[in-house]
Amino acid sequence: MWQTTMARLILYLCIFKKATGDLQEKFKEINIEFAINFYQMLKETKNNSNVIISPAGISVSMGLLQIGAKRNTFSQLEDVLGYNINDHRVLDYLQKMYDGLNNSSQAGILQLLSAVFIHRDAVISPAFVQQLSSWVNSSLQRTDFSQPDQTHRQINQWMKSHTGGEVTDVISCEHIGSTLAQIAIVSALHFKSTWRRQFSFTNTQNLPFITADGSTIKVPMMYQAAEVNFGQFKTPAEQRLTVLELPFLTNEVSLFLVLPTERKISLTLIEPYITARAISQWTSGLSKIKLDVFLPRFKIKNKFNLKAALFALGIKDLFDPNKADFGGISEQDSLYVSEAIHEAEIEITEHGTKASSATGYLLYYDSTFILVVLLVLEYLESHFVTLFPHQPWALGRNQPWVRHHPLHNILMQMASHTSSYILI
Repeated sequence: MWQTTMARLILYLCIFKKATGDLQEKFKEINIEFAINFYQMLKETKNNSNVIISPAGISVSMGLLQIGAKRNTFSQLEDVLGYNINDHRVLDYLQKMYDGLNNSSQAGILQLLSAVFIHRDAVISPAFVQQLSSWVNSSLQRTDFSQPDQTHRQINQWMKSHTGGEVTDVISCEHIGSTLAQIAIVSALHFKSTWRRQFSFTNTQNLPFITADGSTIKVPMMYQAAEVNFGQFKTPAEQRLTVLELPFLTNEVSLFLVLPTERKISLTLIEPYITARAISQWTSGLSKIKLDVFLPRFKIKNKFNLKAALFALGIKDLFDPNKADFGGISEQDSLYVSEAIHEAEIEITEHGTKASSATGYLLYYDSTFILVVLLVLEYLESHFVTLFPHQPWALGRNQPWVRHHPLHNILMQMASHTSSYILI
């Protein structure tokens, strides 16, 4: 049996639709690198605490912003996202990719939707409306922002109904109640599935868990003996890693556990070498082996402002009333982003995995416009997850990913002071 100890936790949920040629490989790398870069920025704001984000949710909402952005505001979004949304090949690929996520079966549910709530008197560019009509299963809804309580309930009801009830209040009534509020754009991702081989509740017991500072606590540890994909690798700095895959019910999703082979190796020494190329090498270089697997049962949730991280990545103009250019949304109003809020939650149990996230951009018309993007992911074992832990054979200091095999896009990423995983 190999024991699990948790330190920080990093989680990626990846989505990529099957494609052929260079475009698929380009977006595979773009999405993973975006997730890693964003995580690196956000973790600095959550020192020694649990961190979970949804890179897919953030990138989808930023894509909506890019559709309506122009000039330097557009260029900054393009530099960080890695693509030009106005390139018809890119737009077609993204639309097909996101459309391919909508799949419900006995194995699980995966849905991605969005809605645009428009003030009754707001004027929006017809071109923007046309592009939204084919973007992530979008719908347009008129509302009355002069009635904040009513609009707040309307938006939250939409969020609740498309996130399994997990997210209900990403945007506050105070923001909606602003006399400058005109529009709210909300996106929701719902993913739910179960493990291919479930953990037995009777096997779960409290076992030692090593935190990031080296101290030991006891946590509920799930257990199963199973044949899994397994491999050992080295970073460029010669640090040895152990990688383990736990598949979900469908063949498209798995949980990957990456653990430093040497107990003394810290996650902070491994993180710089987590790249799109490394992940591809790790996940493709595994072979079958029978192991005793211990996995902590955990739940992590947080909510934070993305403004500092976006600014650090180079997205600056959209926050400046004098520089932001969203003429593609409305030529009549000068719009800029006031706040960018993100909320995410992940839960892993004996049955499977469940996660949700929401990203909200508040735009004012000199302030005039509210843009809210909600992306929720619920997964109970249905896609491909990767965990990269610190400790050898320990789900302790590690980094996990949850990845959708055909899509290869990061949906969720998490880092915990007491555990460390990356889901791709």
